[in-house]
Amino acid sequence: MQKRMELREAAFGTAHSEGLTFNSRNALVGAARDIDSNLWRIYHMNNRMQAKSEVPKHFCGLGGFRFLYRAIAALALCALGAAISLAAPTWQEESDRLATVLNWHEGSSVGEVGAGDGELTLLAAKRVGASGKVYTTELDAGKLAHLQELAAKNKNIQAIKAGDDSTNLPEGCCDSIYMRLVYHHLTKPAEIDASLLRALKPGGRLAVIEREPPKGSSLVSGVPKNREGHGIPQRVLINELKTAGFEVVTVQNDWPGSSEGQQLYCVVVKKSGG
Repeated sequence: MQKRMELREAAFGTAHSEGLTFNSRNALVGAARDIDSNLWRIYHMNNRMQAKSEVPKHFCGLGGFRFLYRAIAALALCALGAAISLAAPTWQEESDRLATVLNWHEGSSVGEVGAGDGELTLLAAKRVGASGKVYTTELDAGKLAHLQELAAKNKNIQAIKAGDDSTNLPEGCCDSIYMRLVYHHLTKPAEIDASLLRALKPGGRLAVIEREPPKGSSLVSGVPKNREGHGIPQRVLINELKTAGFEVVTVQNDWPGSSEGQQLYCVVVKKSGG
C-alpha cells in the first residue's frame, strides 16, 4: 500500500505543478488514475487468491503476488517518468521561435511580462549575452521573489514588480517584449497595452503568445467578457493591439505547445518608427 501511495502522490503532484499545459495536466491526471486503479485491483486480487489458497505455485518462491505487485509498480514508475518528460513545456523551442520573430541577438534589450518561474527569461538572457539585458516582470509576490533570485545570479537580468494597469517597464527600454499566456488574465488590457507601447523603442516588437478559449471554459475573474472563455480569440487580441497603436507584423498559428485541448498562437506587432 505504501508503494501505491507513493505512485499516487508523484503522479497527481506533478500533474498539478506550475508550467504544464492544460492538456498535459489532463494526460498526467489520467495516467495517475490508471496507475492508481490498476495497482488497487492487483492488491485486492492478491488478497482474494490468498484467502482461497489459489496463489500459483511458481510465484511462491518469489514472494507470491507481492513480487508481481512490486514489478508492476516499478514499471508504472517508469511509465510515469516518461509521461512527465513528454508533458514538459517546450521552453527551448519557444525561445528559439521568439528569438527569430523578435530578432534577438547579442546586446539586445528584451522584456518578459508575467514571467512566472522564469524559464523563458533565463533562455532569453543566455541569447542576448552579457552585453544584453532582460527585464522580467511579475505581479505575484512569490514568483517575483524567485525572479529576483535569478536576477541576483545573472547580471543581465532585472526583476520588476508589475502592476494591474502597468508593466512598470522603463520607458523606451526594450528592443522587444513578449508575454506567454498572460494577456487573457489582464483586467485592464488597454492600460497595459499603452504601457507596453511606451516601453518599446521605436520599431520595437511585441510578441503575444495566447490560446483560443476552449469551449465551455470560464472567464478569468475581472477580464472583459469578449474573451469568451479562458483564453482570448485571436481577432479580439489583434483588434486591441491595433487600437493601442501597434502594427501587425505576423501571426503564427502553429506555436509550440499546441495540442488537441489547447491551440496556441502568436501575434507579433511592432511600434512605429525605427
